[in-house]
Amino acid sequence: MGNRLSKIVTRTGDDGTTGLADGARLPKDSLRVAAMGDVDELNATLGLLLAQSLPDYLIDPLKQIQHDLFTLGGELSMPRNTLMKQEAVTRIEEQIESLNADLPPLKEFILPGGGMAASCCHLARTVCRRAERQLVTLDREERLSPTLLQYLNRLSDLLFIMCRVLMRAQQATEELWENLDPYD
Repeated sequence: MGNRLSKIVTRTGDDGTTGLADGARLPKDSLRVAAMGDVDELNATLGLLLAQSLPDYLIDPLKQIQHDLFTLGGELSMPRNTLMKQEAVTRIEEQIESLNADLPPLKEFILPGGGMAASCCHLARTVCRRAERQLVTLDREERLSPTLLQYLNRLSDLLFIMCRVLMRAQQATEELWENLDPYD
C-alpha cells in the first residue's frame, strides 16, 4: 500500500499541500484531506480510550477498529481503490448486537460522562460522527465506496453501546437528560 514513511521531515508540505498514497498532491484543506484528518483524529481518540482501564472483552475489538480505520484512511488516500471490506461492517453490527443484548432499553437521552473510560468513549463517538459527516460531504463531490459511510455510521452506534457498557462496568449511573426549561 503506497509509500511507507522513511523520512518524516520532507518539507514537501510547506506549500500547503499534502501527498496522497497514489502520489497525487492536494491542498491540506481539501475535503479529502479533511476527511483523512478526521479519521486519524478518531483513531487517536480510540488510542486515548485504550489507555484507560477497560474490560478485557473490549480491548481486542477496539484494536481491530483502529486497524480498520487505517484501512479506511488508506482508501481515502488512494482514490479509486477499494480497501475496506463489507465484512468489517458486519463485524461491527455483530458487536453491537452482542454488547447491546444485556443493556436495559433507553427511554431518554443520556448525558455523556460516567467515568474516564466512558467519557473517552463518548468523545470517540462524537469524533466518529464528525468524521462521518466529513465523508458524506466528500461523497457528494467524489463518489466513495458505500462501505466507508456504512462503517462509520455503525461504528458510532457501537461506540455509544460501548459507552453504556463502560458505565455499567464502572458501576456508574446513566444520567438521563431532563428538559429543564427555566421559563416553565
